[in-house]
Formats: sequence, C-alpha cells, structure tokens
Amino acid sequence: MQHKEITSTQNPLVKQILVLKEKSRERKKTGLFLIEGQRELSLAIKGHFEIKTLLYYPEFISVEQLEQFSSLISDTIEISKDVFQKLAHRNTTEGIIAIAKSKSHLIENLQLDHKNSLILIAEAPEKPGNIGALLRTADAAKVDAVIIANPKTDLYNPNIIRSSVGCLFTNQIAMGSTTEIIEFLNQNNINTYCAALQASTDYHTQNYTKPTAIVVGTEADGLTNEWLEASTQNIIIPMQGEIDSMNVSVAAGILIFEAKRQRDFK
Repeated sequence: MQHKEITSTQNPLVKQILVLKEKSRERKKTGLFLIEGQRELSLAIKGHFEIKTLLYYPEFISVEQLEQFSSLISDTIEISKDVFQKLAHRNTTEGIIAIAKSKSHLIENLQLDHKNSLILIAEAPEKPGNIGALLRTADAAKVDAVIIANPKTDLYNPNIIRSSVGCLFTNQIAMGSTTEIIEFLNQNNINTYCAALQASTDYHTQNYTKPTAIVVGTEADGLTNEWLEASTQNIIIPMQGEIDSMNVSVAAGILIFEAKRQRDFK
C-alpha cells in the first residue's frame, strides 16, 4: 500500500474537512461528516457506517491501534502536527480523524425487531449537548429506537457526536415530522406516553410493558398540542423542589428506566 502523507494546512483535503467540520450545509450536500477519536470510530465501524478516509497523527496513536483501523479502511493518510492541530476539535482525539458517510434516517426505514418495542422520542431538540445526552441514555437502556420529531439540529454536528460519546452510532435513529411519527406509532400499535404538565398522571402509575414510546419535549416549550392530543396518557415526574422542570435527558432517563424496570431490564 502506498504511504500517503499531508503536511500542509493548505492541502485541499484539509480545507474540505474544515468545511465539513463547520458547515451543516456542506455535510448535508456531500452526505459526509467527521469522526474524531478511537472509541467513536470503533463504534461507527461496529454500527456499519462507511468510513471513506482515515487521517492519523502518529505521535498520538500506536502502530497496533492504527493497524486495527487501517486493516478496515483502505484510504489511510498520515498527517503532520500542524494539520492535526488545525483539524482536531479537541486535544484528546487520540490522533484519529475520519471522514464517514452519513446514513438515511427516514421513519419508514425504521426496523422494529421486538414485538414489545421501547422507543424514545424527542420533539424539536435543539442543543447538541442535550441530543448527545439523550443518545447516551438511549444506549444505556438499549432502547429499540430513538426518533427525533421536527429536528432543528443536524444530527452529524460534531458537538452531538462528541457529547454522545459515539452513541450516535450505537442507536437506531429515525427522524420525521410529528405527524409522520404519530402515524407510524399508530400503524404499529405503540402506546404513547408524553411527558407533560397538562392532564397528566404520575409516571410510575402507568404500565410500560406493552409496545411503548416515551415522548419528551424541550424544557422551554414542552410538547406541541399534536403530541398531547395523540397521547395514550400524559405523564409527569413529581417535583418536590421549587422548579417545575428538569433537564430533558435526565427526565428521559427516569422515564425510560422505569419502563426497563417494569420489563425486568430485559
């Protein structure tokens, strides 16, 4: 295999990567995005993402670690310290930056293999940190799918990949409008439990052992009326302090793990 090396920050590939890193429009147009870090890349490969190019800074990665990846990725390029520092989003990237191909996340492509599916749905999440935390929660609970309704943020934003610690690649994810998703849930006879203040009952009083979708909205706006009207039952986490809401990923974790508890964590 011919050894490839990039030493100049003015290299055309370096410039392309910087645009992918910074511009959602470019990621959507090309269908490409960036992965940093050995754990994240390992999870992407395990999740059957297509890796186009691997760039590595040899000072930060051992020969043995590099071989694990280069044996699976044909286009492997060594980069200089200057190039690495220019491209890396964080210093603890472990010397690895990869260009990968994004997947389709259409709701009609969602595969529910279990008869008793457990799904986490988030409507219009905007903050990358919250989306990443929701994906970590979903992975921890091993839900069957994560669905994002009315998405406002590019799923392949580097901040989502980083905050999800690679759980973007471990979850089955679909996106669509609230109307499309409600129709999908109805077609598949999935009960919908919406976290809301209105017409709600304490979350632990409900039975989540049948096909279930837990739906959460943003802390600022909650869920739209379309969800509240389609809900099997609105649920609430009783608050004992002075405020009436908590971080969306924390709330999702409480609700999802109550469903897991009822299912004996199967």
